[in-house]
Amino acid sequence: MPVAKPESSDSRVIAHVDMDCFYVQVEQRKQPQLRGLPTAVVQYNEWKGGALIAVSYEARKFGVKRSMRGEEAKEVCPQVQLVQVPVARGKADLSGYRNAGSEVVSILARRGRCERASIDEVYLDLTDAAEMMLADNPPQGMETIDEEALKSHILGLNNEDGSDVKENVRKWIHRHNADHRDKLLACGILIVAELRMQVLKETEFTCSAGIAHNKMLAKLASGMNKPAQQTVVPFSSVKGLLDTLPIRKMKQLGGKLGISLQMDMGVNTVGDLLQFPEEKLQERYGINTGTWLWNIARGISGEEVEGRLLPKSHGSGKTFPGPRALKTVPAVQHWLNQLCEELSERLCSDLDQNKRIAHTLTLHARAYKSSYTDSQKKFPSKSCPLRYGTAKIQEDAFNLFQAGLREYIGFYGGKTQGSHCSGWGITSLSVSASKIVPIPSGTCSIAKYFQGQSTSHFSSMQSSDNLNTEATLSLPSGSECYSEVNLSEPKIDFPKEESWIKDTVPDLDLQEQKDLSSTLSEKTQDGFIQEDISPLLLSEPE
Repeated sequence: MPVAKPESSDSRVIAHVDMDCFYVQVEQRKQPQLRGLPTAVVQYNEWKGGALIAVSYEARKFGVKRSMRGEEAKEVCPQVQLVQVPVARGKADLSGYRNAGSEVVSILARRGRCERASIDEVYLDLTDAAEMMLADNPPQGMETIDEEALKSHILGLNNEDGSDVKENVRKWIHRHNADHRDKLLACGILIVAELRMQVLKETEFTCSAGIAHNKMLAKLASGMNKPAQQTVVPFSSVKGLLDTLPIRKMKQLGGKLGISLQMDMGVNTVGDLLQFPEEKLQERYGINTGTWLWNIARGISGEEVEGRLLPKSHGSGKTFPGPRALKTVPAVQHWLNQLCEELSERLCSDLDQNKRIAHTLTLHARAYKSSYTDSQKKFPSKSCPLRYGTAKIQEDAFNLFQAGLREYIGFYGGKTQGSHCSGWGITSLSVSASKIVPIPSGTCSIAKYFQGQSTSHFSSMQSSDNLNTEATLSLPSGSECYSEVNLSEPKIDFPKEESWIKDTVPDLDLQEQKDLSSTLSEKTQDGFIQEDISPLLLSEPE
């Protein structure tokens, strides 16, 4: 959360582009006969036809929702077309959706700094492009405005007098007496409309967008009018937007912090925060969070568009709900091997295509103890330095799981019994690779790059079973070792880290993730994915 207060006269032009029912659109592009039909993408399993992960707008009109199972959707809308997510290694394969998202990103990045926020959403900083347009070909002097731009929804623009909406938008864009910020937004309207049409032309995908002076407002706006539309938030309309916005619709306020604001402070809308001095909010929630709350109540956000086209991490996960819970250590190891194989493939592809390496492997799990149904104890997340090569990642992930399991069972005074978890069930597993950095430019080969590292950073270069590069990565060597786990590898260390099977922030459950990402979009209304697709891999609900 940002601490510094940006100037309220922020004149950036930021867009949040959100793909419409993206998983459905990807499947409809593969099967054009599905276009215009009620369609849902389903994560198939044997229980009631699997869980819906995306629902087309045509299906929503019949009452189909993402919280439904496939059989329920058929009952509500018998003609709904259910398309299964591809499966690989016994779990959902999102590579097709991920690659389709990359197509969109490559188009959007042509006009400004681009941050890929998830599979199906992107932030754009269009300030430079807008300033250039304003200097070279200002909208105020344009004789014709593209039809798609004229369809824009401009918050605060009065269209209730029966006047032509598109004509009102044209007049707003053409205003000569507008301040500099609004003139830049007018440029943003034209640029985003053009980009959205280019995405449609080149990929056949529609998208919606929000255009504002910061990321927070742009994201709120992008979900207000869907599908295939764009919404603009002029500075003069910020207060009106936030005054009545439910506090838990704001990003990062859907969970415990939002509940505290409601219960302890009587805050039900973002506008309610305006009554509290910054000092009061800091006293209650700390300096950083207090200042952040004070800022967002006024529509102020200094968060920058990061200029990231590639993901910050890679992950693979699967859930095992109800009777499918894993109850033996061999069963857990089997699925960890599958997840690690997928993770290794993605890491190798990233290394080969983007010359990037990951440094940290993290394991997350969710578990229950049958005799402690009311327990709130979470399975501890564990991490260690990452070694490249499928077998090494599998070995290390399993060791991380064993360390977490011992700690988890020890909380209740229990112990493992052979290959069984003594009444435990694992309902979710995921592995992720993070701290991904580029290999320095000018390096003539990957092998020479790693050979140039100190022995305390990389102990050796070993061959891998599936890595098509000149060399692979190995664990750092040094004086520290995995706590609680016996590895066949030498003791390990990593620069500037004190412990490397370490606790990480516990992974959020799906409802908490939904809360943290809730916005005005219809994304918040149709539930959340409950099956194999990992939270690490998914964007928000569509």
